[in-house]
Amino acid sequence: MTTSVTAAAAAGIALNSGQGAPLPQATSDDVGVSQQRLAWLDKFFTREIADQRVPGAVVATARDGKLIHYKAYGQLDPAKGTPMPLDAVFALASMTKPMVAVAGLTLMEQGRLPLRAKLADYYPGFANMKVGVPQPDGSLKFEAQTSPIYIHDLYRHTSGLTYGGRSDSSSQVSGLYPDFAAPAIKGDKQAFIDDITKLPLAHQPGTEFEYGFSTDVLGAVVEQVSEQRLGEYLADKLWGPIGMQDATFHPSESQRERLARPFPDDPLTGNPQAVELLDRPTKFDCGGACAFATVGDYLRFGQMLLNGGELEGRRILGAKTVHHMISNHLGPEIKNNVADVEPHRAGFGFGLGVAVRINEGLSAVPGNPGEFTWTGAYGTQFFCDPKERLVVVVGTAAPGEIRKYYREQVQDIVYAAIVR
Repeated sequence: MTTSVTAAAAAGIALNSGQGAPLPQATSDDVGVSQQRLAWLDKFFTREIADQRVPGAVVATARDGKLIHYKAYGQLDPAKGTPMPLDAVFALASMTKPMVAVAGLTLMEQGRLPLRAKLADYYPGFANMKVGVPQPDGSLKFEAQTSPIYIHDLYRHTSGLTYGGRSDSSSQVSGLYPDFAAPAIKGDKQAFIDDITKLPLAHQPGTEFEYGFSTDVLGAVVEQVSEQRLGEYLADKLWGPIGMQDATFHPSESQRERLARPFPDDPLTGNPQAVELLDRPTKFDCGGACAFATVGDYLRFGQMLLNGGELEGRRILGAKTVHHMISNHLGPEIKNNVADVEPHRAGFGFGLGVAVRINEGLSAVPGNPGEFTWTGAYGTQFFCDPKERLVVVVGTAAPGEIRKYYREQVQDIVYAAIVR
């Protein structure tokens, strides 16, 4: 099922009655993208929905700042059979992180939050955290930090903070940590800081990419420096200025009616699954995982970054700041584990809040060096390719492993449609 088609369908765009486009529209052929090939997205999602592998999706693609594909597929809520609208609201999970990175960088530009500032200057408890070193007998040896955690480490995930449930070399430390959304559901921000600073770090700060609670802590620092709640600061400095109308940490009643929901059971394993944040409000604005928005909202965010920090005359960041953000910050002295988190992204490093392609080849998906991206554990994805002048955003409610399949397949289809 696809949303009702208006005259804009010639451009690969299906708009609900009264639903505006997030960017100016063009036919895909006008910007060097084959309309016939881009329509493979329709066939792909039609097939996946028919096979009950995903309940529904919204996909938006823009090139040269023009919207060339914007469609909704399937169902918003499979339990109710509600059709998927274009303005469906998705739990973004880790796609919250790039927006919080932008919030921090606005403070950096004002001289209020330098990258080389010590995290302990804002929350002293982080200075006392030990590093947990796994021992052959399965125990942990605790060592002092050889370098402090810097704000820079929070952006690029080199703080040593991790997430619970990891199965890699940090699993002995990871087993002590909560899951990514649990702290915001169970307690307030200060409880989160108090609890996490009692745990060991997985690595020495500044030595290894370790995906975890770094951006949640960055969000807490943004709150302290700005003297505003994180959602309020983002609304003032990002969401409001560029027209991200539904971006929020706390959906209103009307927004809750548009929340995309997953199947009750994982279609791959048959095990029960849920997006906990849909029905359990958070007690603080967790910067790593807890925001909501529409695909159209996030397309505007991605286009702002692709434009060098500006959208429709509203400047959020300076062009040089954006360039710094989307450059690789994992130098040769830092172990790069990005592909451990996103297996199809071999050849990527990490910038300030986003993964960044640094090599030709290697990755399972086509693209160019300079492409930047991130995804969400509940089934969302975005990527921007400056060389191709391309922004793509996908929203699904697919919290299981199948989400990684969609990330790869959508990128394959979009790049296959680029003809000039």
